[in-house]
Amino acid sequence: MSSGSPFEAEIGFSRAVRKGAHVVVAGTAPIGADGTTAAPGDVYAQTVRCLDIAEAALKEAGSSAADVVRTRIMLTDVTRWREAARAHGERFTDIRPACTFVEVSRFIEPEWLVEIEVDAVLDEVPDAVPNRDGDGDRD
Repeated sequence: MSSGSPFEAEIGFSRAVRKGAHVVVAGTAPIGADGTTAAPGDVYAQTVRCLDIAEAALKEAGSSAADVVRTRIMLTDVTRWREAARAHGERFTDIRPACTFVEVSRFIEPEWLVEIEVDAVLDEVPDAVPNRDGDGDRD
């Protein structure tokens, strides 16, 4: 599944991959609809943007935030973790997935302050939702 990121084709990756009941969302950066960095300098707003993109990928894969079991939040400055945590908490306060915060030295674009990975597991696998190979089978 694609989010339209200009990096997907160049790098050869998918925003999200679904295999049976499992949905894995790749590292999701704060890329705005126009392809530029969303909310430069604002960790909270960038985290919200990352979560919006990830949630759209989950939906396309037949999943939702309710199915999320793990999130990984990578920050270029871990001392700003509370800003990212506030956005994460607003989205997942009732879901409470396993969550990890880590500091990284940098991202592809210097303006990115945060990037997020998401893993989800569906309780039941509905029919006719495309899997990784796009055929709808429950392979």
